[in-house]
Amino acid sequence: MINTNFNSILELIQTFSSEQVCIEYLEQMRWGGIVESPFDSASKVYKCSKNRYKCRNTGKYFNVKTGSMFENTKISLQKWFLAIWLLTSGKKGISSVQLAKDIGVTQKTAWFLSHRIRECFGIENNNELTGDVECDETFIGGKNRNRHRHKKVEYSKSRDFPDKVPVVGMLQRGGKMNAYVVNDTKKASIQPFIYQYVISENTRLISDEWCGYKGLGKSYFHLVVDHSKKEYVNSEDKSIHTNTIEGCWKILKNSVSGIYNFVSKKHLQKYVNEFIYKFNLRYISSNEKFTYLLKKCTVRTKYEDLIK
Repeated sequence: MINTNFNSILELIQTFSSEQVCIEYLEQMRWGGIVESPFDSASKVYKCSKNRYKCRNTGKYFNVKTGSMFENTKISLQKWFLAIWLLTSGKKGISSVQLAKDIGVTQKTAWFLSHRIRECFGIENNNELTGDVECDETFIGGKNRNRHRHKKVEYSKSRDFPDKVPVVGMLQRGGKMNAYVVNDTKKASIQPFIYQYVISENTRLISDEWCGYKGLGKSYFHLVVDHSKKEYVNSEDKSIHTNTIEGCWKILKNSVSGIYNFVSKKHLQKYVNEFIYKFNLRYISSNEKFTYLLKKCTVRTKYEDLIK
């Protein structure tokens, strides 16, 4: 049994001293000692040489990387594990330029590797929410007033966002959060996510006065704080506000602007997934965030899908 109680980069490097140790550890995390075929979970499995296995029912060969974000990778698991640790333990994230320096790969490789990891972060972005749930939207993109004159965007004001990307979020107070990139903040774009993830029974749904939330009172106990009237906390009931989720948007925006500088709309959801993963697992240790991701790393992203 490999020791999993590492709490620093130094201990991580000392623990995973060879590629074989990494393979055995990944097998332990994914299969728990019982090898399972990714092609037929009910099939008997034969152990072969070079850490390979054979599925009896399908006749196909596989290893612990098959069916995971590590599939067909040419990067060593030692570097993968270090990259996962850096992405999961850092509060604000890490750029591909810095990651490339830290693990000894090119910036292009670090960018691809980090996006494969971020895709797996989406496992924490589909939670059922109940109790007091705050709903809000934000817009990711630079402020128009801070741009040079020739880079300013016309009609970039309030909810007119030709240069920004809207993100809608739902946060259960004291619990978890979901957030998704949307095309706009209209009712048809916002409410399907709310109905999908927010449980209607015994739920207080709190939002601002935006028209995209109208009609939710038919299914939820919908409470509104009117920002247009400079109301940010209800004067009669101090629990009616959206300050919690707005504080989360501040952290997300600081990460995008301070670490990554620029994030395209195409890849923004992956960065949102990274933020959500860290927020939802904020009460557990860096070691637990690391091992949890290894157990759930069943999403593989291909390079051609990222760049097309």
